[in-house]
Amino acid sequence: MGIAETMKHAILPDNLPSIAHAKLPGTYESARSALAKCSRIDECADWANKAEALASYAKQAGDDTMRKMADRIQARAIRRCGEMLRAIKRPEQGGRPSGNGVGGGPVSRAQAARDAGLSRGQKRDAIRVARVPEDEFEAAVESNDPPTVSKLAERGREPRPGFNLGGRDPEEFSCSTQAQGQLRRFAEFTDEVAPAVVVRGAVPREYQAMARHATQILSWLTDLLREIDKGTR
Repeated sequence: MGIAETMKHAILPDNLPSIAHAKLPGTYESARSALAKCSRIDECADWANKAEALASYAKQAGDDTMRKMADRIQARAIRRCGEMLRAIKRPEQGGRPSGNGVGGGPVSRAQAARDAGLSRGQKRDAIRVARVPEDEFEAAVESNDPPTVSKLAERGREPRPGFNLGGRDPEEFSCSTQAQGQLRRFAEFTDEVAPAVVVRGAVPREYQAMARHATQILSWLTDLLREIDKGTR
């Protein structure tokens, strides 16, 4: 059994039909239907994490069909998390916090997200993805090249009326905004996961690719720090 086949059984939630014995569309439709009915933030977060892991394994195994399905499931799980978080009114909206579905009394959005195991970045992305208009979300997720959660979240950013770019190039402003989001998410990741854990969880044949990516990132970060230093002089 190859790695992709192994992950099909090991990563997805227990109530998802066996991918080894089911046609792909039926399997995906089952996941889609289950997520639409899911009423617990922690369960949807679990779906999102497992789908993200499956997408990573599918990519390594060269299974593009499985990767796209996993990306779609992750996007739908994150959106469902966001929908439930948005249902919890913030104090400035004139409402009391609601229950988060994890098993407690009234809580805030932040507390509900923490109880469900969502990081600050995941909470933010979930709420933003939930803001994307339904028809736009469906078209993007069901396209032949479904966007990542990060890209979907960018579509759901709240506009800032009358925002002045101060002479900055709009494309560079957009690129910088996305890069800052990626840096923030990676910083949060490094707070939660030690490098030793990443290495222990990998196999030797994956070391070279990780080292290559880390070297590329290190070089880019070095250049970034140099440019920041120039900008502060």
